[in-house]
Amino acid sequence: MGRRRRGKNTYAKPDRFTRAAKDAGYVARSVFKLTEIQRRFRVLRSGDRILDLGCSPGSWSRYAEEEVGARGRVVGVDLDPPKDPVGEVLVADVFDVSAQVLREALGGDADVVMSDMAPRTTGFALRDHVCQIELAVRAFELARELLRPGGHLITKVFDGEDAHGFVQSVRPHFAKVRRVRPEAVRRESREFFLLCMNYQPVPDEDQPSESD
Repeated sequence: MGRRRRGKNTYAKPDRFTRAAKDAGYVARSVFKLTEIQRRFRVLRSGDRILDLGCSPGSWSRYAEEEVGARGRVVGVDLDPPKDPVGEVLVADVFDVSAQVLREALGGDADVVMSDMAPRTTGFALRDHVCQIELAVRAFELARELLRPGGHLITKVFDGEDAHGFVQSVRPHFAKVRRVRPEAVRRESREFFLLCMNYQPVPDEDQPSESD
């Protein structure tokens, strides 16, 4: 198996989002994090190519498919096969799968890269935070390789000492970057979502320019 896995935290008491997800036919309450982002910012559009990192159990991909319609395409990546598979799913570690393989699966550049990835939490806040930032960094790396100019990135982040530095590293590459904490995020959770809109490719600092 891969080095890191999507978190599978369990809670004793289902809340209103858990019940609403079941009533709406989604396998996980996390769908309402994405629906709020979509309602507020309209980042998913008809015909889009969507890459869903950490796609299991499948609710984000299911909702994205509904938004992009028959002309769109959704490709998911996860170590765990989703309970509700949508489109093409690559059962793989995001640290091992290449951008070339993902672009071929998408049929071209991505319009949106979205990530609800989280590590298996240990109860040690700093360790969990560091591991989750590594996942967010990987989502950003793949977004830089796969997004079309003007595309969007949505990625989960656990707040903590490395979160600010990660946010600042992303800002130069997008026209607008916002921290969003949807209502469906549990009160005790440290997570927020970084919404990065309108990708603007910039050269790596360590690469020489054409004039050098």
